[in-house]
Amino acid sequence: MATTAGNLSAAVQAELRGDGERIVRAAASIDTAGPEEITFIADDSNLKKLQHCDGGTVIVSRHLAVSLDIESAERTFLIVDDAHDTFVHVLRQLHPPRRRPKLGVSPEAFVAETAQIGSDTNIYPRAYVADDVVIGHNCDVLPGAYIGPGCRIGDDVKIHPNAVLYADVIVGDRVAIDACAVIGSDGFGYRLVDGCHEPIPQVGTVRIEADVEIGAATTVDRAMLGETVVGRGSKIDNLVTIAHNCRLGKHNVLVSQVGLAGSVTTGDYVVCAGQVGIADHVHIGEGAVLAAKAGVFRNMAGGQTYIGIPALPEAEARRVVTAQIKLPEMRKQVRELQARVKELTARLDADVTERSKAAA
Repeated sequence: MATTAGNLSAAVQAELRGDGERIVRAAASIDTAGPEEITFIADDSNLKKLQHCDGGTVIVSRHLAVSLDIESAERTFLIVDDAHDTFVHVLRQLHPPRRRPKLGVSPEAFVAETAQIGSDTNIYPRAYVADDVVIGHNCDVLPGAYIGPGCRIGDDVKIHPNAVLYADVIVGDRVAIDACAVIGSDGFGYRLVDGCHEPIPQVGTVRIEADVEIGAATTVDRAMLGETVVGRGSKIDNLVTIAHNCRLGKHNVLVSQVGLAGSVTTGDYVVCAGQVGIADHVHIGEGAVLAAKAGVFRNMAGGQTYIGIPALPEAEARRVVTAQIKLPEMRKQVRELQARVKELTARLDADVTERSKAAA
């Protein structure tokens, strides 16, 4: 969607410096932006990259603009209080969402007679909606999606291709479930009987609260009893596993390849970076941040950042890492000390022997 720097400046209420008629066709990073693309500078590191940038239009935070020779530059600047925030608004201007079609229920979809479908909801070809399902208004169920018996889905929900909702899953308003996600499969629960692993019945369900996003190929297991809950506003990345009876607080962020064992609970605004693993029945306090690959085996208090395996508070973990780095040097010093002690002990023994002889 082509526009001009002047139009964008007016749309985001920026201070315009330079040619307002400059064409802007797309947005790009400062490393790749071309003459008809817009980029942004929000920190000192990107400020240093500007001299090598070909971007014709640049959004810059006001506190950084004083470091630039804006008047003589051969580009257009949009000066704002927060360049990153403004860039997000510009992205929406340049790349508006595609218009949502109004397809209704496709004759190539299977929709059970007992299912209830809200107004302005699209059921795409080859989607499957089972008995006693209730789907709200303005929803999209895309090709290949499966909605199991008894599911309850709110308004403005989007279920992407080949996503699977097992029976009786509850989904709140404005939820997005990406392709190949599986919600409500049996939890991984077994007991050993006569040398064999016997499955424990998983008779609970999953409740996804409003404004949640579930990434592609993520799995959320149903509870053994009660509910597995993903709290309101939480954002779950691709390839995440949330086991049975987990209960996530509001506005959690789980990055790719995070694994939560059974009955993990979290407070609000918890962040788990990539490949974090959390053992069963552990509680993570409100506002805690678990750094990438952290291994968590015990409860973690909120409001702190944790690092490592086993996960430790950041300051303590850094001391441990520093000590580990010094281990080869310390090992060498210990060997030298052992050799010195051995030498001194030998001298002492020899001295004692000589004195004994002299006394005799």
